[in-house]
Amino acid sequence: MHRVPSQHGVSLSMSSSDHHDAAADVLDLPGASNAAPATSSHETVAASATRSAVGRRSTSHLKAVPDTLEQREAIKRAAEDYARGLDRSKPFTKNQLEIFGRDLLNRLQLPEKFLGFAMVLIGNFFWKQQFLAIPFHRRMLLLPHCLKHAEGCPADYDEFGLDCEKCGACSIADYKVRAEQLGYKVLVAEGSPIVLKIIVSGHIDAILGVSCLNVLEKAIDKVLIAGVPSYAVPLHSGDCKNTSLDEAWVWDVLEKYEELPSGPTVSFVPLMRAANELFDRDFDRLLPRIRSRGIPSDLESPLALTESVSYDWLAHGGKRFRPFITLAAYDAALGGMAAAAGAGDQAPRFTDSVLRVAMAIEAFHKASLVHDDIQDDDKFRYGSATLHRRHGIGPAINMGDHLIGLGYRLVSSVRAEIGAEAAADISDRMASAHLRLCDGQGAEMAWNSAPDRALKPIDALQIYALKTSPAFEAALFAGLRLAGPVDAWEEMIPTFCRHLGVGFQILNDLHDWEGDHHNKLVAGQDAAAVRPTVLLALAFEAATASQREELLSIIRGTGPAALRLGRLRRVFDDCDVFSKAEAIVEKSRARAEALADAVEPLALRQFLYFLVDMVLAPGTQEPAIAQNNLLALPVIAG
Repeated sequence: MHRVPSQHGVSLSMSSSDHHDAAADVLDLPGASNAAPATSSHETVAASATRSAVGRRSTSHLKAVPDTLEQREAIKRAAEDYARGLDRSKPFTKNQLEIFGRDLLNRLQLPEKFLGFAMVLIGNFFWKQQFLAIPFHRRMLLLPHCLKHAEGCPADYDEFGLDCEKCGACSIADYKVRAEQLGYKVLVAEGSPIVLKIIVSGHIDAILGVSCLNVLEKAIDKVLIAGVPSYAVPLHSGDCKNTSLDEAWVWDVLEKYEELPSGPTVSFVPLMRAANELFDRDFDRLLPRIRSRGIPSDLESPLALTESVSYDWLAHGGKRFRPFITLAAYDAALGGMAAAAGAGDQAPRFTDSVLRVAMAIEAFHKASLVHDDIQDDDKFRYGSATLHRRHGIGPAINMGDHLIGLGYRLVSSVRAEIGAEAAADISDRMASAHLRLCDGQGAEMAWNSAPDRALKPIDALQIYALKTSPAFEAALFAGLRLAGPVDAWEEMIPTFCRHLGVGFQILNDLHDWEGDHHNKLVAGQDAAAVRPTVLLALAFEAATASQREELLSIIRGTGPAALRLGRLRRVFDDCDVFSKAEAIVEKSRARAEALADAVEPLALRQFLYFLVDMVLAPGTQEPAIAQNNLLALPVIAG
């Protein structure tokens, strides 16, 4: 199971300044490249198979569990046999797994309704050997709250899930007691983001869990992509009041340990850990404080306030994805040794110069968020009040500027180790990213100041290309440049990141309508502000005269936000905006994959595929790899 280069051999490279053509290319509008659309051989089981539909399609009809143990065991045996033919050197995505599942059902002549069940079992046997090779004390057992007796259960929920007492009243206690005797960490949870935080923090390397297929479907994308060895036992139904499971399937792996007979699957978990440790363990050493060194008299001084708040803002909160990109790109350019070591490895060690450049990427990103929150008058960031609400607009602007200074100082501080030319190249790329971000943010504010101005989809995409893509580009370029010259990838980097950034921003817009608990506390605040999004532009493009008047009325209106959102949602639905936006994301994904197809070395190509899968996974916002906002795993209770 692997990806191969696009069969069309079409070059999608273009000038980094050609934002209009890039946006047109995504939309297939006039001005787009004349090249034929490239197709990535992402799936190799069936050449004619198409990529799964994204976003809002209903999958409830695909989550049936066979009624009899005999049939469940038959599918399990077939899935084990099927998984033997898969290439275990690298993980696959949910889309690929769906193709495997359909192929298995076709072979067994079983109905489509068992697709989710088949997918889980194939995934189990892909990872089973690697799961069993993880020592017990490095595993986690996750159990669903719905297995407990609801009436009379003495356990309470704490921040880590159900604090299960060993009362013997339910099967949870049986699994929990034995797992803890073996050394497992045990979590009984309804769906907790703590899980990958524990993995990224280095406490565990593998997951054994029980869940209903509804929860498995929501979370399966990211755990497969991240490369976390996991084994899931599906509940027989999604009815939390009356559910059961095949208990023998849990015991089959719970107490078993086996040496790994072959090499591990590529995993980026060790590099996620490195990005996490950069801020949790190495922060004070790499970026020592000057004015706020922890001495009470210093902390109370007005001279220390800006530095103290800026450092705390940089060190805490956020997903640390951009520093991860830098570290992983550096590793990939040098052969991908850290990723090839597998999920069970601890965080790789990098030189301080590499770590400081990765930290600089985060400093620039955090600075842009401070300023963006002020300009958009956002109320919350990372679940707390934004800096300008806590400290005032003037001080917050100054703190953002302070972070920009920190970023450039971090890069310049390593010039002796990485070479002055490399440091200058990285600084130049960061400066370019900063300027383009300002151009994009300025364009957005200009439209906000004159909202009656017509907004076309290509205009919104240009803003996205300027606002979102440069940060990905700077992070990727920095990692590659730290490893050596980047001449071979000079054209690929900006174009790949443009497609990645545009697709990500559209997914972010879609996510805003679904409710966002990962970043900004108030769901829908971007939509409520009626900012120049692709969704709004698509609505204007498809709107009738009366719908256009409705849109203009909403934009000009000052009524309650909830009412305006309801009216806007109705127009969006009538104009089929959401499915159109999802189609654009898929085009962005295909273009980015096609660019990755031609990249050498293999380790870098695999990392670019990983970025596409993580950033542009259907139904997700920005990948959450660390801190408080982490991947939900497909073994958390339903």
